[in-house]
Amino acid sequence: MWALWQRRDGNGVNMAVNFPNESRSYDATRRAVRFWGYDQSMESSFFVSADALRQIQPNLSPGEAGLLRAFDVNRDLIYAIAARVYARGRRGSYDLNVADFARP
Repeated sequence: MWALWQRRDGNGVNMAVNFPNESRSYDATRRAVRFWGYDQSMESSFFVSADALRQIQPNLSPGEAGLLRAFDVNRDLIYAIAARVYARGRRGSYDLNVADFARP
């Protein structure tokens, strides 16, 4: 799935992140699903917490398989939120938490 999300930073500079790689994995240490985004040739890791996934899908099955399934079902929403978090400023990795999904 190729998706391009564009946002402007505080200086009006267009910041685009895309998610051409559908791979995702569960990171037990962080209790999060990890996925990757790309800004031109720069790769960044994104982590969506288990609590955030429960926020967007309250009836998810417990455990790794349930979290990965919740990610897959809500992929478009997660990518949109990831683009918003990415637009706040460039870092090595980005954590998506409950507060990020609570905003309109």
